[in-house]
Amino acid sequence: MEMSGDRWRYTSHYLTEVFGHQDEHLAGLMADAVRAGLPDIAVSADVGRLLALLTRTTGARRALEIGTLGGYSAIWIARALASDGKLTTIEAVAAHAEFAQAQFERAGVSDRIDVVQGSALEVLPRLADVFGPESIDFVFIDADKREYPSYWNAVRRLVAPSGIVVVDNVLGAGSWWIDDEANDHRAGVDTLNRMVAADPQFESVAFPLRQGVLLARRL
Repeated sequence: MEMSGDRWRYTSHYLTEVFGHQDEHLAGLMADAVRAGLPDIAVSADVGRLLALLTRTTGARRALEIGTLGGYSAIWIARALASDGKLTTIEAVAAHAEFAQAQFERAGVSDRIDVVQGSALEVLPRLADVFGPESIDFVFIDADKREYPSYWNAVRRLVAPSGIVVVDNVLGAGSWWIDDEANDHRAGVDTLNRMVAADPQFESVAFPLRQGVLLARRL
Protein backbone atom coordinates (compact mmCIF):
# COMPACT_ATOMS: atom_id res chain seq x y z
CA MET A 1 0.00 0.00 0.00
CA GLU A 2 1.36 3.40 -0.96
CA MET A 3 2.03 5.68 1.98
CA SER A 4 0.18 9.00 1.83
CA GLY A 5 1.97 12.29 2.40
CA ASP A 6 0.16 12.77 5.73
CA ARG A 7 1.13 9.32 6.92
CA TRP A 8 4.74 9.87 5.88
CA ARG A 9 4.88 13.15 7.81
CA TYR A 10 3.33 11.52 10.86
CA THR A 11 5.82 8.66 10.69
CA SER A 12 8.76 11.07 10.45
CA HIS A 13 7.48 13.17 13.36
CA TYR A 14 6.86 10.03 15.42
CA LEU A 15 10.39 8.71 14.90
CA THR A 16 11.88 12.08 15.81
CA GLU A 17 9.72 12.33 18.92
CA VAL A 18 10.54 8.83 20.17
CA PHE A 19 14.18 8.47 19.10
CA GLY A 20 15.31 12.07 18.71
CA HIS A 21 16.22 13.03 22.26
CA GLN A 22 18.87 15.76 22.27
CA ASP A 23 20.41 18.16 24.74
CA GLU A 24 19.54 21.84 25.00
CA HIS A 25 22.46 22.99 22.87
CA LEU A 26 21.66 20.66 19.98
CA ALA A 27 17.96 21.47 20.23
CA GLY A 28 18.65 25.16 19.68
CA LEU A 29 21.62 24.94 17.34
CA MET A 30 19.81 25.09 14.02
CA ALA A 31 17.55 27.93 15.14
CA ASP A 32 20.73 29.87 15.92
CA ALA A 33 22.14 28.83 12.56
CA VAL A 34 19.10 30.11 10.68
CA ARG A 35 19.32 33.43 12.51
CA ALA A 36 22.95 33.59 11.39
CA GLY A 37 21.90 33.10 7.76
CA LEU A 38 22.57 29.39 7.33
CA PRO A 39 20.00 27.20 5.52
CA ASP A 40 17.76 25.05 7.73
CA ILE A 41 18.79 21.73 6.20
CA ALA A 42 20.54 19.80 8.98
CA VAL A 43 19.67 16.20 9.74
CA SER A 44 16.90 15.51 12.24
CA ALA A 45 17.64 14.44 15.80
CA ASP A 46 16.80 10.79 15.13
CA VAL A 47 19.34 10.72 12.29
CA GLY A 48 21.84 12.39 14.63
CA ARG A 49 21.28 9.61 17.14
CA LEU A 50 21.80 7.04 14.37
CA LEU A 51 25.12 8.67 13.48
CA ALA A 52 26.23 8.48 17.09
CA LEU A 53 25.16 4.86 17.45
CA LEU A 54 27.00 3.81 14.28
CA THR A 55 30.11 5.78 15.25
CA ARG A 56 30.21 3.96 18.59
CA THR A 57 29.61 0.64 16.84
CA THR A 58 32.80 1.05 14.84
CA GLY A 59 34.80 2.26 17.85
CA ALA A 60 35.89 5.02 15.51
CA ARG A 61 39.23 6.70 16.11
CA ARG A 62 39.17 8.57 12.82
CA ALA A 63 36.00 9.92 11.22
CA LEU A 64 35.31 12.06 8.18
CA GLU A 65 32.34 14.28 7.38
CA ILE A 66 31.62 15.92 4.02
CA GLY A 67 29.33 18.91 4.63
CA THR A 68 29.68 20.59 8.04
CA LEU A 69 26.96 23.27 7.68
CA GLY A 70 26.27 24.49 11.25
CA GLY A 71 28.00 21.59 12.99
CA TYR A 72 24.89 19.74 14.20
CA SER A 73 25.74 16.28 12.83
CA ALA A 74 29.43 16.70 13.63
CA ILE A 75 28.65 17.14 17.32
CA TRP A 76 26.70 13.87 17.36
CA ILE A 77 29.62 12.09 15.71
CA ALA A 78 32.35 13.69 17.83
CA ARG A 79 30.64 12.77 21.09
CA ALA A 80 30.56 9.13 20.02
CA LEU A 81 34.19 8.77 18.97
CA ALA A 82 36.69 6.67 20.87
CA SER A 83 38.46 8.57 23.65
CA ASP A 84 41.38 9.39 21.34
CA GLY A 85 39.19 9.84 18.27
CA LYS A 86 39.21 12.72 15.81
CA LEU A 87 36.67 13.95 13.26
CA THR A 88 37.72 15.85 10.15
CA THR A 89 34.79 17.79 8.70
CA ILE A 90 34.87 19.58 5.33
CA GLU A 91 32.80 22.69 4.64
CA ALA A 92 32.77 24.65 1.38
CA VAL A 93 31.35 27.91 2.80
CA ALA A 94 33.68 29.89 5.06
CA ALA A 95 30.86 31.50 7.07
CA HIS A 96 29.34 28.08 7.78
CA ALA A 97 32.69 26.71 8.91
CA GLU A 98 33.18 29.67 11.25
CA PHE A 99 29.71 29.24 12.75
CA ALA A 100 30.29 25.51 13.24
CA GLN A 101 33.63 26.05 14.96
CA ALA A 102 31.92 28.28 17.53
CA GLN A 103 29.31 25.57 18.12
CA PHE A 104 32.00 22.93 18.64
CA GLU A 105 33.58 25.11 21.30
CA ARG A 106 30.21 25.59 23.02
CA ALA A 107 29.61 21.83 22.93
CA GLY A 108 33.05 21.08 24.39
CA VAL A 109 34.15 18.96 21.43
CA SER A 110 36.41 21.38 19.55
CA ASP A 111 39.47 19.33 20.55
CA ARG A 112 37.95 16.34 18.73
CA ILE A 113 37.12 18.11 15.46
CA ASP A 114 39.26 19.56 12.70
CA VAL A 115 37.31 21.85 10.36
CA VAL A 116 38.72 22.07 6.84
CA GLN A 117 37.25 24.87 4.76
CA GLY A 118 37.16 24.30 1.02
CA SER A 119 35.59 22.32 -1.80
CA ALA A 120 35.36 18.67 -0.77
CA LEU A 121 36.56 17.45 -4.16
CA GLU A 122 39.69 19.58 -3.75
CA VAL A 123 40.22 18.75 -0.06
CA LEU A 124 39.68 14.98 -0.26
CA PRO A 125 42.77 14.17 -2.38
CA ARG A 126 44.92 16.08 0.12
CA LEU A 127 43.39 14.20 3.03
CA ALA A 128 43.92 10.92 1.20
CA ASP A 129 47.64 11.69 1.00
CA VAL A 130 47.73 12.48 4.74
CA PHE A 131 45.60 9.61 6.03
CA GLY A 132 46.33 6.88 3.49
CA PRO A 133 44.09 4.05 2.31
CA GLU A 134 41.83 2.11 4.67
CA SER A 135 42.34 4.63 7.47
CA ILE A 136 38.86 6.04 8.14
CA ASP A 137 36.50 4.20 10.47
CA PHE A 138 33.38 6.29 9.90
CA VAL A 139 32.27 8.60 7.07
CA PHE A 140 29.19 10.81 6.85
CA ILE A 141 28.27 12.45 3.53
CA ASP A 142 25.70 15.24 3.44
CA ALA A 143 26.70 17.92 0.93
CA ASP A 144 26.09 18.78 -2.74
CA LYS A 145 23.92 15.93 -4.07
CA ARG A 146 25.18 16.46 -7.61
CA GLU A 147 28.66 15.49 -6.43
CA TYR A 148 27.65 12.37 -4.47
CA PRO A 149 29.15 9.91 -7.01
CA SER A 150 32.45 11.84 -6.98
CA TYR A 151 32.49 11.86 -3.17
CA TRP A 152 32.04 8.10 -3.16
CA ASN A 153 34.87 7.57 -5.60
CA ALA A 154 37.09 9.79 -3.46
CA VAL A 155 36.36 8.17 -0.07
CA ARG A 156 35.70 4.48 -0.72
CA ARG A 157 39.37 3.48 -0.69
CA LEU A 158 39.91 5.45 2.53
CA VAL A 159 37.40 3.36 4.47
CA ALA A 160 38.93 0.78 6.80
CA PRO A 161 37.73 -2.84 6.82
CA SER A 162 34.44 -2.95 8.77
CA GLY A 163 34.31 0.84 8.50
CA ILE A 164 30.94 2.46 7.89
CA VAL A 165 29.79 5.09 5.39
CA VAL A 166 26.49 6.92 5.94
CA VAL A 167 24.92 9.11 3.26
CA ASP A 168 21.96 11.44 3.85
CA ASN A 169 19.16 12.43 1.44
CA VAL A 170 19.31 9.29 -0.68
CA LEU A 171 15.53 9.38 -1.25
CA GLY A 172 15.01 13.11 -1.55
CA ALA A 173 15.29 16.59 -0.08
CA GLY A 174 13.07 19.61 0.36
CA SER A 175 12.76 20.43 -3.34
CA TRP A 176 12.76 16.96 -4.96
CA TRP A 177 12.05 13.27 -4.35
CA ILE A 178 13.58 10.17 -5.86
CA ASP A 179 10.56 9.53 -8.12
CA ASP A 180 10.49 13.10 -9.48
CA GLU A 181 11.42 13.96 -13.03
CA ALA A 182 15.13 14.03 -13.74
CA ASN A 183 17.20 16.84 -12.24
CA ASP A 184 20.88 17.15 -11.35
CA HIS A 185 20.35 16.46 -7.64
CA ARG A 186 18.14 13.43 -8.16
CA ALA A 187 20.48 12.06 -10.83
CA GLY A 188 23.48 12.40 -8.53
CA VAL A 189 21.75 10.58 -5.70
CA ASP A 190 20.37 7.82 -7.92
CA THR A 191 23.80 7.25 -9.43
CA LEU A 192 25.36 7.09 -5.96
CA ASN A 193 22.77 4.62 -4.69
CA ARG A 194 23.36 2.28 -7.61
CA MET A 195 27.15 2.59 -7.39
CA VAL A 196 27.20 1.67 -3.71
CA ALA A 197 24.70 -1.16 -4.09
CA ALA A 198 26.86 -2.70 -6.85
CA ASP A 199 30.22 -2.19 -5.12
CA PRO A 200 31.65 -5.65 -4.33
CA GLN A 201 33.79 -4.30 -1.48
CA PHE A 202 30.79 -3.01 0.51
CA GLU A 203 27.55 -4.40 1.89
CA SER A 204 24.87 -1.74 1.87
CA VAL A 205 21.25 -0.84 2.47
CA ALA A 206 19.12 2.32 2.36
CA PHE A 207 16.09 2.98 4.52
CA PRO A 208 13.43 5.73 4.67
CA LEU A 209 14.49 7.55 7.82
CA ARG A 210 13.76 11.26 7.34
CA GLN A 211 14.66 11.77 3.64
CA GLY A 212 16.50 8.50 3.16
CA VAL A 213 19.71 7.25 4.72
CA LEU A 214 22.21 4.92 3.05
CA LEU A 215 24.45 2.70 5.15
CA ALA A 216 27.45 0.88 3.69
CA ARG A 217 30.02 -1.30 5.49
CA ARG A 218 33.45 -2.11 4.07
CA LEU A 219 34.00 -5.86 3.86
